[in-house]
Amino acid sequence: MLVKSIGEASEIPRIDEAASLNSTSLTRRYVGVFGNRPCFSVEAPEDFAPPPDMVFKGLRGLFGLLPDDVFALAGRSFQMIQFEQRHRYCGQCGSPTEFKKDEYARICPHCNLTVYPGVFPAIIIAVIKGKRILLGRSHRHPKGRYSVLAGFVEFGETLEECVRREIREEVGLEIKNIRYFGSQSWPFPNSLMIGFTAEHAGGDIIIDNHEILDADWFRASALPDVPGRPTIARQLIDWFLNTRIVQNSGNKSGSPSK
Repeated sequence: MLVKSIGEASEIPRIDEAASLNSTSLTRRYVGVFGNRPCFSVEAPEDFAPPPDMVFKGLRGLFGLLPDDVFALAGRSFQMIQFEQRHRYCGQCGSPTEFKKDEYARICPHCNLTVYPGVFPAIIIAVIKGKRILLGRSHRHPKGRYSVLAGFVEFGETLEECVRREIREEVGLEIKNIRYFGSQSWPFPNSLMIGFTAEHAGGDIIIDNHEILDADWFRASALPDVPGRPTIARQLIDWFLNTRIVQNSGNKSGSPSK
């Protein structure tokens, strides 16, 4: 994504600041409003040369560096452009597709197949055992980084069934008291992360050595390197930390820990 570099910070440029992109030959897609200004996504040509104070950066590398509402628009832009790139031709008959006039979709004028943007749901869960939280290390994580476990929902599954299956498959544990926590758009490439909390119900950790390289129970006072704060993974970990603080405060005042 094209951004303005201001020291170590990044900002989204205005279209008039990138004069070579201000062309009627390029398709602009409306993605929303920020600060009372309409925002559009523009797919830059391959020979586009960024202005001296601008640079292209990967979207994931900007996560946490841009304000959350700006990043949400950037993620929406990325997913819209990707949808258009991948569905320029009909998957049923091979004909070129067109934009549907009354809704955001592409339609084949030959066989009338209509394709809508796909959003892939994925669960992410904080499992608690007493005063400890389950954290695992995936091959996708930076070296030494641990996080709560996650996985994609499969055909025919409810979210709760997916939560149980992922925990059972990846670390061999059974869980109980599954509760919804929150959600986060995750445009890498086009997912919706749906967060849950749960409690350990039985079993010992047996990692699958495929998705998970290592996993363990960690106390609040001895956490490993964990994801940054903008992620829902970190929100779940912070929830665990805050829960322990409340419990410890209750113990100090003579109240029993639940």
